[in-house]
This record gives sequence, structure tokens and C-alpha cells, in this order.
Amino acid sequence: MTEQSEIKFLDGPQSRWDDFKVTIRTVVDFIKGYRVLHFAGPCVTVFGSARFEENNPHYINARQIGREIAKLGFTIMTGGGPGIMEAANRGARDVKGRSVGCNIELPFEQSPNPYLDKWVNIKYFFVRKTLLIKYSYAFIVMPGGFGTLDELFESLTLIQNKKIKNFPIVIFDTAFHKHLIAYIDDMKKQGTISPEDLDLMLVTDSIEETVAHIKHCITRFGLKYQTKYRPMKWLFEKNGVA
Repeated sequence: MTEQSEIKFLDGPQSRWDDFKVTIRTVVDFIKGYRVLHFAGPCVTVFGSARFEENNPHYINARQIGREIAKLGFTIMTGGGPGIMEAANRGARDVKGRSVGCNIELPFEQSPNPYLDKWVNIKYFFVRKTLLIKYSYAFIVMPGGFGTLDELFESLTLIQNKKIKNFPIVIFDTAFHKHLIAYIDDMKKQGTISPEDLDLMLVTDSIEETVAHIKHCITRFGLKYQTKYRPMKWLFEKNGVA
């Protein structure tokens, strides 16, 4: 779908035929994602900016987090692009862990990073967000921009409203996120969120605390590292992420 056609799609009612075509394209996006990620194993998703280079402290932290989470046996899932996403996937690769991505098709800024074992290219942001959440048991929010905040609040809203389980969310780097945390605290004071909603997230600067928190919280979900589903050869499916 071209950028122009996406603008048209968001420009109010279209013909029934145009709406039907968009529906089909959306279904195709979801099926592509299911085929790639179905056998990726239990994932932890790392959100963050595409704009940090490898000498940036945020990149370095994301890479270390990717390493440590991969050591727990989880597949590292990201948006598949550069910056924080690349760093987390690279960390998994450092320790021979599994690494997958849901790359968004953009006219600028993003292409799949070289540290992915498997990835899927997605046209629609809402499809991508659904896939990033669907296969993950925890979410780590690194420094980022509008997209990262969108992903954070999507996850929080789904957990708050019990649309998904109470998976752990870690907001990493207190200095970067201090104004965000202050804003969330003000929402609590104003009564637009409940005091217990603050328990839905851990805010920390510690990689060790991040890993320990995820390891502790995930035990309550009865996590199994082997899926009960097996590849179907007639669908040309393959196990794992290789």
C-alpha cells in the first residue's frame, strides 16, 4: 500500500470496494506475521528509538539487556529496525539467542537490522503493534520517541483493562523518562488513573533489576518454552526462528 493510499484510507468514508481492499490487505499483513512468528518461541519485546548509534549509552544498555534476557531463554522481539531495536537484537545474537523483528514499511528511517534471525515487513502500524504484543510475555521500554510512547501506552492500556494478562512492563532509564513518570504520577493525583495502576510498571536504571523483575513476574504465567503447535509441512512452515 502506498503512502497516498494510506492517507486516502484515513480520509473518511470510502467506497465499499476500497474498504474491502483495505480489509484484505490488513488480513494479509496479519497472516504474514503469524507465519513468521508462530514458532519463534516465547518473546520479550524491547521498544525504543531507531535513532541511536552504537556508541550511544542507550544503544549499549539495550544491547546488554538483549543479552541478559536472551540468556533466560526468551526470544528478543523488536520493531526490527536500527537504533535500540538493533541493539537488543544484537545482544541476543551475541549470546546465540533467538532474535526476531516486526519491521514497519516507511518511506524513510527504517529497514530490517542485520541481527535478526527472522523478520516480517508490515504495512500497518496497528497490525505491527498487535504482533509485538501477541507473542510477548514482557515489555521493556527504552528511550524513544512518539512510536515508543505509543507502544508503551498501548501495552499499559491493554493490561489496565484486562484485555491481556498482567505482563511485566519495565521503563528503563529514569533520567530520560523523568518527565513522563512525573506526568503519570500527576494523572494519579488528578484521579484519571488509579494508584494501583502505577504497579503495572517498574521504572529502573538497573539491568540486573530488569532481568530479575521479568524472571520473577513471568513465573505466574506457567510459561512453557516449547509450543504445543507443530509446523505443518503442507503450509511450508518451519519450527524455530532459523
